[in-house]
Amino acid sequence: MTKKIAVLGASGYTGAELVRLIATHPSFEIAALTADRKAGQTMGEVFPHLRHLDLPVLTKIDEVDFSAVDLVFCALPHKTSQAVISALPRDVKIVDLSADFRLRDPAAYKTWYGNDHAALDLQEEAVYGLTEFYRDEIRGARLVAGTGCNAATGQFGLVPLIRAGVIDLDNIIIDLQAGVSGAGRSLKENLLHAELSEGTHPYAAGGTHRHLGEFDQEFAKWAGRPVTVQFTPHLMPANRGILATIYVHGEAQAIHDAFAAAYAEEPFLVLLPMGEVASTRSVRGSNFVHVGVTPDRIPGRAIVTVSLDNLTKGSSGQALQNANLMLGEAETAGLMLAPVFP
Repeated sequence: MTKKIAVLGASGYTGAELVRLIATHPSFEIAALTADRKAGQTMGEVFPHLRHLDLPVLTKIDEVDFSAVDLVFCALPHKTSQAVISALPRDVKIVDLSADFRLRDPAAYKTWYGNDHAALDLQEEAVYGLTEFYRDEIRGARLVAGTGCNAATGQFGLVPLIRAGVIDLDNIIIDLQAGVSGAGRSLKENLLHAELSEGTHPYAAGGTHRHLGEFDQEFAKWAGRPVTVQFTPHLMPANRGILATIYVHGEAQAIHDAFAAAYAEEPFLVLLPMGEVASTRSVRGSNFVHVGVTPDRIPGRAIVTVSLDNLTKGSSGQALQNANLMLGEAETAGLMLAPVFP
């Protein structure tokens, strides 16, 4: 049976990625696409790579007939989704790609995002959308909160180790490189080609990055106590991709074994042979995650590398994976595209 899908905020990168993926889905049909400034345009005008698809014209949100929609992807900016989702019909399922429902504690949300939560009733029912760790809850959810792309990468490299008790929870360093599309499509001076190309630089150093709120929340949940990690993201001159290099105290073989046990049945989590490192080029444009473990020359320490595509598994692909579960579809539907190389 065909499921009708709406994408709110389809003129952004994650919206376009959702459309690209849904185009290969065997039972999803896009019934509505919305945009603000680009309402009235076709998707092919906004994103020429999608010209070949037969898609609805972009409209304003208030023009959508949600009674004809089974699930809504909300790909709107942070601090916007709470109001928009509050106004949607209660019988429509929702996957939100913003940060508006990721943090369960309203006080934590205010700390990291600077304003009071405007939809506390919805926050109580929202399920954190990291599929591999919340699959059962997502299957029965009405509202799923997609994770941050950096937050997802770090969790894929650490949650199985925290649950297995094979690393020192007080000595974790996450060094992460992120592609520029993670910053969105809005014009920003520091993202101009002349400002960004031919260089890589850290940002939000010293514990100010908002995704630390997700690390604090999720690592504490799995550990049963607070876990405070050191985290420094870097902006790299690439369109797509995230590579996390994670430094931990623990035995490499026990760490590799913990990943093997956790990810053995996961369709999108690929554990590399011992000593092989992950690379963004190996997952580009796909919903796959590569995880590598390398022993350090210092005994009792190891290096974990994790790569994923920030627009696919880090955002839109993960959102589609969640939607498949929510609508009773095969979890991998529309998501088995091979990575693009070179």
